[in-house]
Amino acid sequence: MRSVQIARCALSLVFLAALAIGLTATLAPRTFYEDFPFLTHWVDLLPPYNEHLVTDVGGLYLGFAVLFGWAAWTLERGLVRAACTAWLLAAGLHLIFHASHLEGFGTADALGELASLGLLVGAPAVALWASAPGVSAPNSPRP
Repeated sequence: MRSVQIARCALSLVFLAALAIGLTATLAPRTFYEDFPFLTHWVDLLPPYNEHLVTDVGGLYLGFAVLFGWAAWTLERGLVRAACTAWLLAAGLHLIFHASHLEGFGTADALGELASLGLLVGAPAVALWASAPGVSAPNSPRP
């Protein structure tokens, strides 16, 4: 593995984000819709409110939180690769959607939303890189 610490840190970042989003959307869907991300109000700029949709999304984020927590704990390469690849697909599509639906957002909110969503695409990419087999220097013993 290239870097246990970097892999574990990146996986933990996505675990914490998925857990926070998932718990809020599942346990307090109206609060998630009206107030997320709590310093600004991004979700309610894309109406209408749908409790079923918000709680389903919360459940999906909690499922990913379990996968990322497990991957961060064990660093099993197959699990890391599967969780990160699945998340990259979902988070990449999520980022593309939001990047093309910024009407109603002020400049600071638009940049903040895209940066936060970009971070959630970048972290699993870093985890994939860090969890790949290490590269040996020429003439050095293999680990």
